[in-house]
Amino acid sequence: MNKKILIVDDNELIVELMSYILSNNGYEVSSLTSGESVVAEIRDTSPDLVIMDVMLPGIDGRDICRMIKRNQSTKDLRVIICSGNDDIADALKQEGAPDDVLPKPFDLSVLLHKVEHQLAA
Repeated sequence: MNKKILIVDDNELIVELMSYILSNNGYEVSSLTSGESVVAEIRDTSPDLVIMDVMLPGIDGRDICRMIKRNQSTKDLRVIICSGNDDIADALKQEGAPDDVLPKPFDLSVLLHKVEHQLAA
């Protein structure tokens, strides 16, 4: 069975690029362009990994990550946070931290490596 990945990013070009690359590498990909329904989407589709932008309309991806990690039923869900901000690595030190960070712009091989690493963990 293919691993399921949920991509959450308000930049549709990034969503399309990630979806294309990940789908072509055998992953089942779904996506959202806002953070409002992430928790419901996780509950409905049970992804194996979430790749989420920090800057989402109306909510910060780090806040969504904290909600995921604090919830008993989703605390083990792997989360990769992406951002163009230089201080993105600081997100790994916060309570409810993501499992990894992906700086933007990203190299496609780095994206695949991080995804493979998180799904193997």
